[in-house]
Amino acid sequence: MPSRFRAHLLRIIFQSSRWDEKTFDVCLIVAIALSVVVVMVESIPTLNPELRRVLYIVEWSFTILFTFEYILRLYVSLKRLRYARSFFGVVDLLAILPTYLDLLLPGAHYLALLRVLRVLRIFRVLKLAKYIGEANVLMRAMRSSGRKIAVFIFVVVVLVLILGSLMYLIEGAEHGFTSIPKSVYWAIVTLTTVGYGDISPATPLGQFFASIIMLTGYGIIAVPTAIVTAEMANPSRGGISRREREASVCPACRCEDHDHDAAYCKVCGERLPAELQAKD
Repeated sequence: MPSRFRAHLLRIIFQSSRWDEKTFDVCLIVAIALSVVVVMVESIPTLNPELRRVLYIVEWSFTILFTFEYILRLYVSLKRLRYARSFFGVVDLLAILPTYLDLLLPGAHYLALLRVLRVLRIFRVLKLAKYIGEANVLMRAMRSSGRKIAVFIFVVVVLVLILGSLMYLIEGAEHGFTSIPKSVYWAIVTLTTVGYGDISPATPLGQFFASIIMLTGYGIIAVPTAIVTAEMANPSRGGISRREREASVCPACRCEDHDHDAAYCKVCGERLPAELQAKD
């Protein structure tokens, strides 16, 4: 009987095909969303003390509920360590730890907003898991462009150090540029076109120099996007597998530039391999 009960719980908790499995997931997602709202509302400083106490009790109720659920997941899991070390296992643990840490570190319970990551289970409930493959294409493109982006960031760091130092010499402490680190901070804010306005150049030369930096910033912001986009468009590094690339080559003229649903070569008219036509 215990083994049958455990198998029944395992199906309900980790599956999402039958009505009871979907009901469990939907109830869990609603509870997660409500707990996140409670934490957010509790952070309002002008909140009524009575209401704050009620929210505190509600927050602990959610924490106890999620703790019981986490223990239950460990109990029914066939491979407990594998679940505990998985993405959702770590997220489930992080969803309950902040409230307990709040007993030692006041304010730590606001980290419970990490619970919102648990809502990602909605992909499973709504049968959207197949779209995660599209996210994998983006991740592969970002990994492929990692070195280029690292070089780009290094160049930007060197650039803001130089620009900040120059503005420190041009403006000086009397105009708010009291040190090189503060001038570098201004250069970062200006180059990224954020423009907080807490520090601004007052001399004509400084304002002209700042204008050049702003215009340069527009071009610099587009560079990382262009790098990732190029990697995604590159069939050798994007979401197209080697088998798919080989299948898209015309056996007669070796043309490779075909649409994903093409049946015949657009250059010589030769029939393409069946793998290309079945890809979609």
